[in-house]
Amino acid sequence: MPTFNPPPIHPQVAELLRDYPAEWFSDQLHQSVELVERYGLDLAIDLVLKLNVPGELRHWRSATALCHELGFHPRFQIALTWLLERLAEAGHLAVKSQQDKRRYRLQGELPNAELAELRAIGLRIDPANAATLDLLDAAAAAYPSVAKGASGAETLFGMSQIQLWLAYFSNDNPLYALNNRLAAAAALDRVAAKPRLRILEIGAGGGSGTQALLQALDAQGLTGNIECYRITEPNPFFRRRAEWEINAQFADLPLEFGSLDMDQPWEQQGAPRNGFDLVYAVNTVHVAHDLLFTLEQARQTLAPQGWLVLGECLRPFPGKPIYTELVFQLLDSFTEVVTDPVIRPNPGFLTPEQWRNALAAAGFGETQIKPDPERMRALYTGFYTGSLATAR
Repeated sequence: MPTFNPPPIHPQVAELLRDYPAEWFSDQLHQSVELVERYGLDLAIDLVLKLNVPGELRHWRSATALCHELGFHPRFQIALTWLLERLAEAGHLAVKSQQDKRRYRLQGELPNAELAELRAIGLRIDPANAATLDLLDAAAAAYPSVAKGASGAETLFGMSQIQLWLAYFSNDNPLYALNNRLAAAAALDRVAAKPRLRILEIGAGGGSGTQALLQALDAQGLTGNIECYRITEPNPFFRRRAEWEINAQFADLPLEFGSLDMDQPWEQQGAPRNGFDLVYAVNTVHVAHDLLFTLEQARQTLAPQGWLVLGECLRPFPGKPIYTELVFQLLDSFTEVVTDPVIRPNPGFLTPEQWRNALAAAGFGETQIKPDPERMRALYTGFYTGSLATAR
């Protein structure tokens, strides 16, 4: 069996989380986070072996050179770079940088991936971890075909894969539900005193973030304050699924379901200027094609004293690989974005500093991120989840 004995939660981490229900940050969840982090590493090892990368790493090679030498599609370079960086972080590859180009070389023989054993451990920790492990496995299975030029979106969003996504982006998946809970808690704090509440949600997916927010409002007796809740999702299948599930639970609320492309002007899509007291999105805005444009649209849509609340996966430090990126690196919508050296130097997840810079550049005021990411990462670099709240 593989060695898997993660350290307990640091006492000061527990102190940073004291404002939240204890069950949100249980030892079981901590064990699950550590397990999937290790599982993602072993998947990366398994993939570079299957892709015949190690034979080319006896000498210094860049990701660009590896793609050329191994016949990979140029688009695969981003995903390959992520694999190399993950192995380098684990100490399996040496790295040197020269003129903004990183080169890699093996530090020794790669260990054997122990996926079956780790999966069994993960399911013993919590059977609900299957949703995350299944999605990671599906993405890993797509890597060889994407390396040869297949579309990651077509491979991962076929009808046979839809249930994997619904299971992953669910409040029944504890590794994902925390994103929704933190965002809903942050939104509740900002709007609880408003006598009327007009909400616009962006990128609702299958509706798990919507459910979390409505449940939080309902628990405080505040759903009666909702004047309008516009729930938007551009994918028709996910939108219909969300509408069916949420209407079944909250049939008496003034809910509207529709589509909104956050990369196009919002006012032309039924989101008027000054029209909402809360703009809310969970794990959505980081894939905006032009982040500043999307944030500016959100600010213009807010009424005076309105709030933007985001639930986002946070990169603790620039360049640190995050296990969920093994999935998302295959999607053009994740990687083909406008970058900026200060705000968004790379596609995908942002650091706390990058988020604050982006929100300030878009005209927002001070941004509060919880749990405190700077203090958290000094104690534990495996905590990736946070809520961002900022006022117009």
